[in-house]
Amino acid sequence: MYKELAHPFRPWHGLTMADRKQFQSSLTVTPRLKQLLEEARSRELTEAELQEQRVSFAFGNAPDSDLITKESVRRTSQHIRLSR
Repeated sequence: MYKELAHPFRPWHGLTMADRKQFQSSLTVTPRLKQLLEEARSRELTEAELQEQRVSFAFGNAPDSDLITKESVRRTSQHIRLSR
């Protein structure tokens, strides 16, 4: 099932969609989960929540390195302006 990774920074590289774990589950959506998803769709995020999402996205997509931490990404993000 597990193949040797073809690229160190892209563990999914060389795998087919069926090989990806997220497509191998049989999750069902409960009524409670549906309710929570609907509530989340109508809720506006605060600027602080959006900033934390940006930090999380950048950290999650950064190359593996002991020099890159979530806190270092957070600090760096304070010097970057995003235009709307």
